[in-house]
Parts: sequence; C-alpha cells; structure tokens
Amino acid sequence: ENMGMLFRNLEFLGVSKLWITGYSPTPPDPKIVKIALGAEKSLEWEHVPKSTDVIQRLRADGFRIVALENTDDAIPIQEYDAPQRVALLLGREVEGISPTLLTECDDIILIPQRGKKESLNVAFAAVIASFQFLND
Repeated sequence: ENMGMLFRNLEFLGVSKLWITGYSPTPPDPKIVKIALGAEKSLEWEHVPKSTDVIQRLRADGFRIVALENTDDAIPIQEYDAPQRVALLLGREVEGISPTLLTECDDIILIPQRGKKESLNVAFAAVIASFQFLND
C-alpha cells in the first residue's frame, strides 16, 4: 500500500522519477495498482536492486543525495536549503535507513515531530519532503 501511495502522491506533485530498490514491490503488484490509480503508468520509475548503485548514478549526474531520517545531526526540513537537483532517500517503514547508507548521503533531514509517536508513515513523509523541495 505504501508503494501505491508513493506512486500516486509523487506523480500528483510532479516528482520526476521514483527509484525502487531492494525487495520493495513494484508494479504490476495488485496492491500498488489498486492504490496508485494509474500513477504507476505516468510516473517514471525504475527498480534497481542495490541502493548504492542508484546513489552513485545520481551523484554522477549532479544530484545531492538527501536522507530523510531522524538522527541527532539531521537538519529540520524547514531549515534545509534544497538544491535544484536533489534525490531523497527513504528508509524502511520500521528500521529506517541503515547506518551504511546514511554515510553515502550528502545531507540528512528530518520532519520535526510534535506528537508522541516516534515515526511517520514513510509514504506520507516522502510527500511532505517532496512538497517542501518542489516549493523552495
């Protein structure tokens, strides 16, 4: 369901591409198709098994790699001056982004928490961050 939400909402916002890595499901998974409502056909996407391969390709293409993760040194998203070419790295729903992948990133940002729950749905967090980047 999260992947379907990502497709639908990122396409709505005008995100240029979604890279899916690891074991995350991809279209034509029925759950993705049901939730995405056709966005999986209009949003450019690619599955690459290793996250590090995508990071290397994007960095070589001039993208700044930004992790969305709650760490002690993360910059609150409203204080982050996003560059023109930015790639947002998302983690797993419960585990987040691995420490190894965090070292591959140029910056780490977070969405400040006001409530008590210690996490935000990954698809919803991606939409907030993407909206912020696209409207800076």
